[in-house]
Amino acid sequence: MPLLKVEKLTKSFGGLTAVSNVNMSIEKGELVGLIGPNGAGKTTVFNLLTGVYVPSSGNILFEKGTVEEEKKIIELGGLKPYNVTKQGLARTFQNIRLFKDLTVLDNVRIAMHQNVHYGMFTSFFRFNKFYQEEKQMLSEAEKLLDIFHLKDKKDELAKNLPYGEQRHLEIARALATRPSLLLLDEPAAGMNPKETAALTELIKWIRKEFDLTILLIEHDMSLVMKICERIYVLDYGMLIASGKPEEIRSNKRVIEAYLGEENSNA
Repeated sequence: MPLLKVEKLTKSFGGLTAVSNVNMSIEKGELVGLIGPNGAGKTTVFNLLTGVYVPSSGNILFEKGTVEEEKKIIELGGLKPYNVTKQGLARTFQNIRLFKDLTVLDNVRIAMHQNVHYGMFTSFFRFNKFYQEEKQMLSEAEKLLDIFHLKDKKDELAKNLPYGEQRHLEIARALATRPSLLLLDEPAAGMNPKETAALTELIKWIRKEFDLTILLIEHDMSLVMKICERIYVLDYGMLIASGKPEEIRSNKRVIEAYLGEENSNA
């Protein structure tokens, strides 16, 4: 059983089928790309995986647990987004979605509260367990911000950060949920070549440092071809190809539908 297995995933909105019979599998530790033209259904797939949409049909199977604890196969289709996150999936968005009127630090701390062990009673009466866990979360949040070079801006409002730093904060917030599978939706959107190169190295580093499996949507083909081990290609909601970067680059159907000759030779 791979970490994530998608079987005949379909989503229809009235008479429009946005995703049709998509099959995917991702092994633990892989970095996999999902590419295709605008409107191909990539973000719809992300929304299905993370509970934003309920599948019209098909299965989304996720393996939860480690060697040390009992592994379980979870059906994600139909779960609410917060329950999907609890299973070990986290995501970023194509359009940045931060709590813009909260501080940088609070954006990360909020994401950590799904993992606290104290209850409402302990929180209300401020028992020692409450303070211990809050102190630990504060320390973990500051460590994450330090990794993303945002610790010195922890007290600033998220909306006041430059665009690139808002992207970094969104990734840090996703990591704060302690995922095993991280979904990145166009993380390089709006970035210049220097920022994209830095982001590429950052994705490689966090994958190794946090022992993550990553599924990536991206239009920057230099980034995709450089870091992805396998790639799935969507067009009009249907999977038209899958394989290693060199196979996708030379796939005639992919070139015609999306890459074009220029990108295929990049």
